[in-house]
Amino acid sequence: MLSSSAAHLETPELDSEGPTLLHAITEHGGYAYVSMATLAAAGDPRAAEAAREIAWEQLHSGPWHSVDPVWRDAYSMACLHVARLHFSKSELSEALRVLDMGLIMGGTLLRKDLDSAVQKVSAVAGDASRVSEPRAERDVLRQVELDEAEVLQSLPVKSLSLKIVVKRPGLSLEGFLREYFLSGSPVIISDSMAHWPARTKWNDMDYLRRVAGDRTVPVEVGKNYLCPEWKQELITFSQFLARIEANDCSSADPTYLAQHPLFDQISELRKDICIPDYCFAGGGELRSLNAWFGPAGTVTPLHHDPHHNILAQVAGKKYIRLYPASLSEELYPYTETMLKNSSQVDLDNMDEIRFPKVHDLEFQDCILEEGTTLNLVKSTRYPVGR
Repeated sequence: MLSSSAAHLETPELDSEGPTLLHAITEHGGYAYVSMATLAAAGDPRAAEAAREIAWEQLHSGPWHSVDPVWRDAYSMACLHVARLHFSKSELSEALRVLDMGLIMGGTLLRKDLDSAVQKVSAVAGDASRVSEPRAERDVLRQVELDEAEVLQSLPVKSLSLKIVVKRPGLSLEGFLREYFLSGSPVIISDSMAHWPARTKWNDMDYLRRVAGDRTVPVEVGKNYLCPEWKQELITFSQFLARIEANDCSSADPTYLAQHPLFDQISELRKDICIPDYCFAGGGELRSLNAWFGPAGTVTPLHHDPHHNILAQVAGKKYIRLYPASLSEELYPYTETMLKNSSQVDLDNMDEIRFPKVHDLEFQDCILEEGTTLNLVKSTRYPVGR
């Protein structure tokens, strides 16, 4: 057990904003939640879990964008109460898991309390809570040189046969803005990441386990999000790494971390990367900072994003194909609202009867290598093979 002084998680934001938040939840009909949260604040563990379950149900009452922000903050509050009780009993892994759920699913009102609580729990847990899991002998960093014919065999038809994305070393910000950004042209910048600590640290699985192993993260399981078998899970980072190490490229259900604000959640990993100056070209602002992390053979379906992208390849290689926005309709986008940014075309198994226009469309492509960044204009549609 922790000492009485160490067993307390300080929650200044909750202490000051709690009464106002409870009042807002009452106005949204959350009487049962308020009753349970009040008991939880007094130390009732069953009430704390009940409050969290009530908020969780509200988060899943409809589409995510329609969830009222007050219930996201309510979920954060309940997670803080539950984590505090676990922490007081030295249940550090459970406390950390609950806090991560608050960071992933909760609102912004109590974010500082969640962050500070994670830091304290992690500090108390120390290296003792990060004992390496038993695992088979591995050779994760082994580099396998494949000849060109073998590489092309694993890529979609016509890959690397047309216009290749240009690669530029030592590209100045002015040159990037003038020659590529303003014209909407993609470019690979080959020497922009040499100073990133992640370049060396993230090739060490033991390092990743040490700094993030006990943290809970959302992962995707399945070939891609368009497949009926695709699903999402919440697992620890150590469990995720173990799945990657055991990955069979022929597996139909690879596990993958995709488009998750990992660096907002795990500050230790944020220290390992740097924001490229190119992200601020033209006076723009950084819209989001996300992480993709997965095994070989993972593929993102053909799609487009609503804003510009800078992709930074920390480890491994990635095949990328780009089509101009003018060819949008020829790429047969879905008509459903949730999937309208995605194409119905599977480039790995092209159905030329259903999608006759695709085969003759021109595109640019490339293999993004370790330590390089790629600028993508927001109108580009592309699949990404990882």
